[in-house]
Amino acid sequence: MTSSDEPAARAPSYDVRVLKDSRYAAAGVDIDAKASALARARGAIRSTFTSGVLGDVGGFGGLFRPDFASFREPVLVASTDGVGTKLKVAIQTGRHDSCGADLVNHCVNDILVQGAQPLFFLDYLATGKIAPDVLAEVIAGVARGCRENGTALLGGETAEMPGFYADGEYDLAGTIVGVVEREKILDGSRVRAGDIALGLPSAGLHTNGYSLARKVFFEDLGRGPADRLTPKSRVSIADALLAPHLSYRKAMEPLLEHGLVHAMAHITGGGFYDNIPRVLPEGVDVVIRSGAWPVPEVFEVMESEGRVSFEEMHRVFNMGIGMVVFVAPADLPRVVSAWKGAGTPWFAIGNVKAGGARRVMIERAPA
Repeated sequence: MTSSDEPAARAPSYDVRVLKDSRYAAAGVDIDAKASALARARGAIRSTFTSGVLGDVGGFGGLFRPDFASFREPVLVASTDGVGTKLKVAIQTGRHDSCGADLVNHCVNDILVQGAQPLFFLDYLATGKIAPDVLAEVIAGVARGCRENGTALLGGETAEMPGFYADGEYDLAGTIVGVVEREKILDGSRVRAGDIALGLPSAGLHTNGYSLARKVFFEDLGRGPADRLTPKSRVSIADALLAPHLSYRKAMEPLLEHGLVHAMAHITGGGFYDNIPRVLPEGVDVVIRSGAWPVPEVFEVMESEGRVSFEEMHRVFNMGIGMVVFVAPADLPRVVSAWKGAGTPWFAIGNVKAGGARRVMIERAPA
C-alpha cells in the first residue's frame, strides 16, 4: 500500500498547450475529460487498498503481494462478469451510484461458491463519450463494493469509443481474483441425498433477467420507471429494478471456516434450473419448494401481469433467493445458530434426493 509520504506521480513531460486544438478530441475522444474523471476517483480507489497492494493508482498494471502464510496449498480462483442491461435502467433514471457495487458483489459471490475469499478486483468501463460525473459515480460504487467485501480495486480500464455506444450509454464489467485452500475447495462432491437446501434472500433481480423485465414493464405494460409496481405498492419500478445485488460473503464465511457447507449455488442467469446443477455430483437430484419463501412483489407482477410462465420465471430470475446453500441435516443447528447470531435471514427451501441426472424439480406451492 502506498504511504502518504511517497512522491506524487510525475506530471507528463509534454506541454499540454499543444493539445489545445486536438484532432483526437474532435474525433470524439477527450483525453482531458478522462484524466479529470479518474483524478476525482483516485481517492475512492485508494480507499480500497489492502496490505497486499503495492504501488499507486495509474500504473500499467496493478501490483499485489499476497500473504499465503496461513495456507498450506493456496489455489487462485478467478471470475469475470458484467452488470448486463440493468445498466439501461440506471442510465434511463440517471442513477449511477449502485451498479458498480452490484458488479463487485456479483463477482464476489461467484468465487464464494467455491469457498474462495477475494484478493483484488479489476474493472472495465466503456462508453461513447465520457461524462466525468457519471464515471466518478460508477467508480465510487465499484470502490464501495470493494471496501465492503475487503478486496482491493487494483486497476481497471476506461475506454472512450465514439460511434460504438449510443449517447449517454456505457458498459461495465469486472474481474475478481481470490484464493482458497485446496482441501477446502467446494466442488459439489460432498453433496449427498438427504442434504437440506437453504436459501438466502435476494434484494430483487440482482443483475440478471433485465432484458425480459424491461420488456415486460416498459413495453408490454407500457409503464415508466417512476410508476409504482402496483397501485398499492410502496416502491417504484425503478426502485425495484435497481435494488442492489447482495454479497453473501459475511453470511457464509463463518460456515466455510468450520466446514459446514457441502455446496453453494449463486442464483444468477439461468435461475434455479441451470445454476443448481452446476454444483451437484452425479447421482442426486434437488427438489425446491416454491412456497417456502416470500417472493418479492416485482416477480409476482412480472409473472401475473407480464404473462411469464412459472417455469420461465424460475429459469430466468432468482425469485427472491440469491444463494442456495446445501448442508447436512446434522449440521443444521450450527448453521442456524451462526446465522441467527449474525441476523442473517434464511429459508429452508428444499432437499437433495437420490437421482441420477442432477435435475432440479420445483414444486408449486398449494393454491
